[in-house]
Order: sequence, then structure tokens, then C-alpha cells
Amino acid sequence: MDMRRLNAALRAGAPVPASALTAFARGLADGTVSDAQAGAFAMAVCLRGLGEAGRVALTQAMRDSGTVLQWDVPGPMIDKHSTGGLGDSVSLLLAPALAACGAFVPMIAGRGLGHTGGTIDKLEAIPGLRTTYDAEALQALVRRQGAAIVAANAAIAPADRRLYAVRDVSGTVESIDLITASILSKKLAAGIGALIMDVKCGTGAFMTGRHEARELARALVDTATGAGCPTVALITDMNQPLAPTAGNALEVATVMEAFETPASHPALMAVTEALGGEALVLAGLARTPGDGAAMILQAIGDGRAAERFGAMVAAQGGPHDFLSQWRAHLPLAPVVRALPCPRRGVLAAVDGRALGHAVIALGGGRQVESDRIDPSVGLSRIARIGAQLEPGEPLCLIHAASDSAADTAAASLADAFTLADAALPPRLIHERIA
Repeated sequence: MDMRRLNAALRAGAPVPASALTAFARGLADGTVSDAQAGAFAMAVCLRGLGEAGRVALTQAMRDSGTVLQWDVPGPMIDKHSTGGLGDSVSLLLAPALAACGAFVPMIAGRGLGHTGGTIDKLEAIPGLRTTYDAEALQALVRRQGAAIVAANAAIAPADRRLYAVRDVSGTVESIDLITASILSKKLAAGIGALIMDVKCGTGAFMTGRHEARELARALVDTATGAGCPTVALITDMNQPLAPTAGNALEVATVMEAFETPASHPALMAVTEALGGEALVLAGLARTPGDGAAMILQAIGDGRAAERFGAMVAAQGGPHDFLSQWRAHLPLAPVVRALPCPRRGVLAAVDGRALGHAVIALGGGRQVESDRIDPSVGLSRIARIGAQLEPGEPLCLIHAASDSAADTAAASLADAFTLADAALPPRLIHERIA
């Protein structure tokens, strides 16, 4: 393959044959494509795009650059992916709920990225739990428990691992074509038969506007479907944290509270039910999204989903009594301090990005890839938009490793909450893309 010719064709806006993209992905995986060539490719795609057929071809090529799992299980293989948000622990609820409804869920999840949290970091707040498995071990976990949530390993879509690293340092992360291929190559390598996408928009998401979120959702749905995986996307709101917590152990605690009392976290449950309902229809396990949502709620309400979650935690090395003793196992921060409301008013807006960066500064996320995460720190009891607040009432609770860290977080959050005379809570689900 002549990379100079390929990149010149991309810069000119010419259509690129699938065979060239397959050769490019193979070259990324085996090292015959250099970082400079990969960077030039990424920049050309950012400038001119790939088109729908090219996006499908690149996704399939990157999927096939490594191991593609094959399954022999008595039920449909389905998965869910979120583009990232704050207080978004849907995956921890939804994967075991789907399994309780008869699906098999090999969820390959990510770590925190930017100001948003990561499912893998949340799970690793549970003492002893492992998230790194090879393909054979992942298949055994899913066959036995119905669901497993693990980190991507080097054998899954290695071309994406190379290209993502190049994009990160070359300023080409935000291309819709490259984002789509990156997300879907890993998901499709898991051998799934259907996918539900949660595309976030708002102050706590990467895509702050509805137009950008719709563009990404459409690209994801069309590309996955074009690659043979039926997919639906919901555009959901991230103008405030989905649950009233942000931080790894705190979000796991929220999930456990939802398992015990679903009504305790209505926004988190509403999005979980909506996504689960769509997934069960795609999998052929429900007739309508409403029927599927009811199945998800029943699986959580009657304890079957929690039992699956407890079994999954134990199978992945976590405590065998986590389901009944989770409060004793999750780490607690030594300092807990309220951020007081300065005056009477209605909470009208929350700067989700500021909240996310505060959690990172507390040690709950990474400034650089090598940083170690403190799973105990973060924010809890985050006030909801539309709440009537009195002076001194907590806007949130800060969980910190020290008094000085709590002071710094409080200062950074001083302008993150906007008060007004009146405000309405934002709509949770904005749009369905199919």
C-alpha cells in the first residue's frame, strides 16, 4: 500500500476503496504504517471526511485488525455504549438487568476520559475486582454470569489503539468519522448482534449541543447498521449529572442504592429503562421499547439484576458478599464537607464540566495517563436543577483526601451552580435515532 497516494486521495476528497482502508488498518496493527503517516491520514479525514461507505469500511477494517469474538450461547449477544457523561453509571445497572432478561452482554468498557468518568474506573473501586481478561476468559465469564464488564485488551482492535494515540497528540480527536470508527471497531470486535448507543449532550458531555450529538448519533447508527449490527441511539441529557454523585466509589454506591430501591434515583433509572427497552427489542426479547423497559424495571425491582451484578463482581475477583455488604467494602474519603448555597433560590443550571474537573483535581480522575485514582473521593448529594434551595443548604457534599483538597474543590465549584427565581428540570431523553 502506498500511504502517500492514499492520503493524497483523501485530501482531494476522492472516494477510497475498502481494500485500501483494510490495508491501512493492517499496517497500523503490525507497525508498517508510521505515526507520521497515521497522523496525515487522521488530518485528511478531519478535513475532508470519509463518507458513509468509507466510514463503514474503516470501522470493519479496524475491527478485523485483531481478535473478533465468536459466541455459542443460548441467547442474543447485545451491548450498550455511552459517549461519556457525569454521574452516568447506567452500564453497571443495565448489563446485569439485560442478562436477567435473557441476553448475554460482553461489555468492553473504558476508563475516564477528560472530565467524564469511566465504567472501568468505577468497577475497580470495588476491592479486588479485576477488569483485564483475555478473549477466552471473557467468553467464560459471559457464558457463566450472562454479563461481564471488562477493559479492552491489546488483541481487540489494535489498529484503533494505534490510531487513537496518534489522534490524541495530533489534534484530530474530534472527527465524527474517526470517533465513530474508534467506538464501533471495539464494540463490534466483541461479536455482538445488536447495540444501543447513549449519546450525551449538555454541559457535562463532550458534545454540548444537540446538533453535534445528533450528527454523531446518526453516524454511529448508520455505520454500525452498515457493518451488520442493528443499532439504535438515544440522545440523552447531560446538563447535570445523571445521578447525584460523581466519583468512582460514590457512583457504585448509587448503583447499589438503585438496586435496593429503584425509586431512590429516578433519573438514573429512567435512562436505564429506556436504553434497556430499546436493546431488548433489538435483541428480539421484547415487542416494543415500552415492553422492554418494563422488563428491565421488573428485573431490577425483583432483585434478579442485583443477583447477576453480585455474581459478576465475585466472578471478576471482587468480594463474594458484596451484594449484602457493599457499604463495608467501598472505600470512604476521610474528609466530607458541604458546599453551602449562598442564598435562597432555585437551581437553574449546573456546569457539569466544572464538576468533572473538580473530581479529577480531588484525585478521582487522571491528569495524565499514569496517575493513580483515589476511588473514595468525589461529590455526592449534588443538587438537582429545579430544586428550591435555602441559604446554607448543601449544593453538594465534597469527599476529599484532606482539608486542603476540600478547600480547593470548594473554591473551584463556587461558580458551578447557578441560582434563579424559577427553573424547570431538563428533559432526560431528547431524541431517538434509528
